[in-house]
Amino acid sequence: MFKKIALILVIILILAYLAFTVFYLNPRSKKDLLCRELRIEVADTLERHYLTENEIKNNISKAGLLPVGKNLATVSGTAIENKLKENRLIKRAECYKTVDGTVNIKVYQRIPILRIFSTKENYYIDNEGEKMPVPDNFSAYVPVASGFINDEYAKKQLYEFTLFLQRDKFWNSQIKQIYVAPNGDVELTPAVGNHQIILGKIENYKENLEKLRLFYEKGLSKVGWNKYSVINLKFKNQVVCTKK
Repeated sequence: MFKKIALILVIILILAYLAFTVFYLNPRSKKDLLCRELRIEVADTLERHYLTENEIKNNISKAGLLPVGKNLATVSGTAIENKLKENRLIKRAECYKTVDGTVNIKVYQRIPILRIFSTKENYYIDNEGEKMPVPDNFSAYVPVASGFINDEYAKKQLYEFTLFLQRDKFWNSQIKQIYVAPNGDVELTPAVGNHQIILGKIENYKENLEKLRLFYEKGLSKVGWNKYSVINLKFKNQVVCTKK
């Protein structure tokens, strides 16, 4: 009895597979298959939510690339991906079709790590060192840099400096604002302590931040975090402080 039931199940599965093969893999059926559904996924929406499914849909719709109702064979996933990548908030887009008539789109958002307020522009630098616009409905909790900053300086020196801060647990939580003076000196505003830090030229940031770390541990820990108004790290092997 059990063998007979198992045989019937095997026959049913074979017939189902043959029906699937005939309908979906037959050239004629594929040619005539219409797109019945568009599925859009925006990755990492818990951390960054400046892109929505509706915005993605509107983007491709305006370009005449909305696939629903079209012959699936005529839908170009590459064209959809290229259109979405024109959006400077999008890092990567993937588009693929499935045999049930669905077009799937997955969009990866760019990751801002630094906000720039230069004398001319307001934008983010992302985690790959590229400029990205400020979304209308989103503000990232990242360090802010202002002052006399051009694109090259932001995309190279400030980008590398910000990555260094991110990788260090203490500095990542301590440094919140960066100001670039007209002479190129970098000034930092800390999260803890009512003082201004003059870092000097950004090329020396590793050496000067190490001096500051030692000063915090051996100096401010004894006299208090609010004793000085300015901590100047510009001078080699020195930390020059201005009392309040």
